[in-house]
Amino acid sequence: MKRPKLKKASKRMTCHKRYKIQKKVREHHRKLRREAKKRGHKKPRKDPGIPNSAPFKEALLREAELRKQQLEELKQQQKLDRQKEQEKKRKLETNPVGEPSDVEPVEELEQCKTKKAKLSKQHPKKLYCQELKKVIEASDVLLEVLDARDPLGCRCPQVEDAIVQSGHKKLVLVLNKSDLIPRDNLESWLNYLKKELPTVVFKASTYLKDKGKITKMKKKVVPLKRKVCFGKECLLKLLGGFQETYGRAIHVGVIGFPNVGKSSIINSLKKERICNVGVSMGLTRNMQIVPLDKQITIIDSPSLIVSPLNSLTALALRSPASIETVKPMEAASAILSQADARQVVLHYTVPDYKNSLELFTKLAQRRGLHQKGGSPNVERAARLLWSEWTG
Repeated sequence: MKRPKLKKASKRMTCHKRYKIQKKVREHHRKLRREAKKRGHKKPRKDPGIPNSAPFKEALLREAELRKQQLEELKQQQKLDRQKEQEKKRKLETNPVGEPSDVEPVEELEQCKTKKAKLSKQHPKKLYCQELKKVIEASDVLLEVLDARDPLGCRCPQVEDAIVQSGHKKLVLVLNKSDLIPRDNLESWLNYLKKELPTVVFKASTYLKDKGKITKMKKKVVPLKRKVCFGKECLLKLLGGFQETYGRAIHVGVIGFPNVGKSSIINSLKKERICNVGVSMGLTRNMQIVPLDKQITIIDSPSLIVSPLNSLTALALRSPASIETVKPMEAASAILSQADARQVVLHYTVPDYKNSLELFTKLAQRRGLHQKGGSPNVERAARLLWSEWTG
């Protein structure tokens, strides 16, 4: 007698049963989470980053990038120092001169360590000066970039005298940011500076290609008038004349104080965003060689450093430091002392003021910058004015 074939049990179930199982699973997971919370095993929170509403978000992000670059540079320097030490050790092991005592190699190693410590602790301003000297030595023609709003404040007589006294180097003054002052003022500054040195009026372009690609910018952020570069043909013609007099390919160094627009001029001449540009001071830290054509090579340099003997306002406006670290009240007051009160009132749409503190108070109230308790945040208002000046 044949046995009947046993059918496999069906996996189908009623909806009521399926929903009951799902409910129990959810409850079980909830229970596990509750227990884990009691034990203290919390899920690691994601870093939300800087909120869009935070003031000076761009400046903070740039600072973070600069810190990252500094750490990388320091690591590379330490790596090079280690390699040099290893090479010295190998040379001592392979080629011993006579019979040196055991004390000498130890002393040499100690000297290497002290040098390494000095390099790591070296102030960035000293590094700027070293790079600037390299640029001046390597250049045949030097362009000193001046901010058209304060040309005399941007000039450095010590550097100018050193270049002129060398004899074989040419110095040219470039009045950048010419669109930020009235035409009459620009013409009078040009006539005044031309008496001393050859001077060119310039306005850098802000709408440039970024390594073959056009940067996507909103029309509101970059108006049409800023796309055009002014003074480029005149400057290239002048450099071409210098190249003919030398009879060979020339190197053109670009020097000046922070935020005068050195890197922006190079980008405008090259029609490409090659050098880093930004609001924060001292973005350019090392000399950067940019070939313009076969005959002219441009060298971008770090900023000139203001002597510590100068006033605090001069140091605040002209030394490579972040907007967050500089005393904003002093810097903003220095700007207001040179600005026309009527233009400031019209620009910020605030009532007439007697002194800088009164303006900062009114500006803070106008922009809604308040401290705890509702009092106007005067320092933030000063920082806002100073960041607009530098940017």
